[in-house]
Amino acid sequence: MVNPNWELSTCCQRDQRVFLATIGVYTVVILALWRTFLLTPFKLITVFLHEASHAIACKLTCGEVEGIQVHANEGGVTLTRGGIYWLILPAGYLGSSFWGMVLILASTKLLTARIAAGGLILSLLIVLFIAKNWTLRGLCIGFIVFIAVIWVLQEETKVRTLRYVILFIGVMNSLFSVYDIYDDLISRRVNSSDAEKFAELCPCPCNGTGWGVIWGMISFIFLCGSVYLGLVILS
Repeated sequence: MVNPNWELSTCCQRDQRVFLATIGVYTVVILALWRTFLLTPFKLITVFLHEASHAIACKLTCGEVEGIQVHANEGGVTLTRGGIYWLILPAGYLGSSFWGMVLILASTKLLTARIAAGGLILSLLIVLFIAKNWTLRGLCIGFIVFIAVIWVLQEETKVRTLRYVILFIGVMNSLFSVYDIYDDLISRRVNSSDAEKFAELCPCPCNGTGWGVIWGMISFIFLCGSVYLGLVILS
């Protein structure tokens, strides 16, 4: 892509139509199966990326990560010491949205999909050694094996699914981030949520729900931006 077609004047070509259609199908399937056990592994990998984002923010602000937990009920905890707390707190929701965007964009090309798969495997290997519970350890091992098998099939057979798996994880991540904000702060109002804690720290007159709405809008912008940039890449 030497000269990016920012205006998308030639949209939509075959690859772009497939990209849009696949995201649309994934969205419908994810929403239809949201409360079934079939999506549980992918929800847990999204929780993992949420907690990993807290951990990254902690390390970037000179804090220490003492451990990460992901629970079977789709909850998670990152144990930190030090760092800048008001940057660590929003990093979970916004970070998982960011990783969703990265994975969606990575799925547009086979090379970047390979890089994304390798990055996921590497991050899961690292977290495997600092995980504090067996749910997270099992998740790490399971997804390392799953991604490795998909990668081998991509390289050694005619089953070309690596890009689509990376895209599915990306879409799942983006949708889960927006839904999780809604579920924690609007439908159930979880007082221990990141947004409620952030509201206690922030001096501005905005409660946890208000911050949740703001973070939800930013997450939705990430999702829309990933679709637009994906179309530009494929143009």
